[in-house]
Amino acid sequence: MLTFALRRLGFVAVVLLVVSIFAFLVPYVTGRDPAREILQSRVAERAPDEEVLDAIREELGLNESLFVQYQRWLGSALEGDLGYSMVSKEPVGELLVNALQITFLLTTVTLTFSLLVSLPMGALAAARRGGWLDNAIVAVTQTGVAIPEYWLGPLLILLFALTLGLVPSAGLRGPEYLVLPALTLALRPIAYITRISRAAMLDVLSSPYITAARARGLSYAKTVVRHGIRNASLPVLSVFAMWFAGLLGGSVVVEVIFAVPGMGRLMYEGVLNSDIPLIQAGLMTIVALAVVFNVLADLLYTVIDPTVKLRR
Repeated sequence: MLTFALRRLGFVAVVLLVVSIFAFLVPYVTGRDPAREILQSRVAERAPDEEVLDAIREELGLNESLFVQYQRWLGSALEGDLGYSMVSKEPVGELLVNALQITFLLTTVTLTFSLLVSLPMGALAAARRGGWLDNAIVAVTQTGVAIPEYWLGPLLILLFALTLGLVPSAGLRGPEYLVLPALTLALRPIAYITRISRAAMLDVLSSPYITAARARGLSYAKTVVRHGIRNASLPVLSVFAMWFAGLLGGSVVVEVIFAVPGMGRLMYEGVLNSDIPLIQAGLMTIVALAVVFNVLADLLYTVIDPTVKLRR
């Protein structure tokens, strides 16, 4: 277990190092001059004076080699100094923490709801394989995968906020404001998790130990609950970790539609405003969270199924 954990942590370190290089090179890969971007964020001049640009490069060390600049940037990031936003002039670290708290809350609500809906649906579909209920659930999940958030979000606003007046349409000033964004984000996870849990449950229910449990007189329902769900949870856990990491940085469309001040909207505004420090730190944060959550899922595998560590 310890060896497995250390190996996965080493993998995390390598991935984050590679991602940090790409994040640092963002302004150079896009062909933007960092000094010019910084100056234009402070003044509205369309043709900045070259002497001023040279002074900014000298002040920030932008005239040094990329390797030296990367070392300095990475060292500051490791110390917790992510720089300042070129637009709001606020510390990037504070902006990311505030946005992540909101996105983390939205993601938690979304995936909790998704699991409560999808796990019973997957189990029911597997238990009634080939029946009308199974076919209906499969059809619903296939439809859910095909519906895009940019279409569903405005539709939910029109129906539940503007027509029925049941919930607010945008912003975040209370728990009720999370309802529509969470419903919009939950559709795809529900579809995917239902399909994965159905396939995993079908595989488990055809296993010899399930047949043995039934032969000992255990009822079908108790067999599914005691043995089926637990042993079918590994692929579901993997999909859950993937969606949790993805929603933390990938809920851009939904957060923009519903004016939720989360991580996705923050990164969207950063790209629109060419806010280089914010983009660099945001990319690092999103990838780091994705990798960490996937490693945690791998470690949880060994808790749910101890034989996993023997196969790794």
